[in-house]
Amino acid sequence: MLAYSTGLRRGEIIRLKWTDIDRNRMQIKIVQSKGKKDRYARLSAKLLKILEAYYRKDKPKAYVFEGAKGGEYAPTSMQNIIRAAAAKAGIKKRVTMHTLRHTFATHSLEQGVDLRYIQVMMGLKLLRFTRIELLVDAIKSKVH
Repeated sequence: MLAYSTGLRRGEIIRLKWTDIDRNRMQIKIVQSKGKKDRYARLSAKLLKILEAYYRKDKPKAYVFEGAKGGEYAPTSMQNIIRAAAAKAGIKKRVTMHTLRHTFATHSLEQGVDLRYIQVMMGLKLLRFTRIELLVDAIKSKVH
């Protein structure tokens, strides 16, 4: 849900700390993202409630998602969870964390969000890359 509702990259989710979540401004600070730049993603009220419930239940220390021994969660473990969820949902297509990022962009555009705003939220340097990602998604959905 975090990846889909924010458009964060897998590495950004893995490095996300509880201190990066601003409940008052309803934002998530992405520290040292791709290109070593900080940026903000919007935080929905629904996602905040789910994260707070998760926090109360699992009590992670620093990172939002922690590995079994603490510290950062393993990227391969996160991908395995995505694959298992897709299989459980009956999705036959290959699904990755990046698929959720693309879906976020596509659905935001379909809801009328300005392309430039999507670009900034996703931390993309050039508008051309945003357009290319959305075009690739459109082609894939037609082919599959």
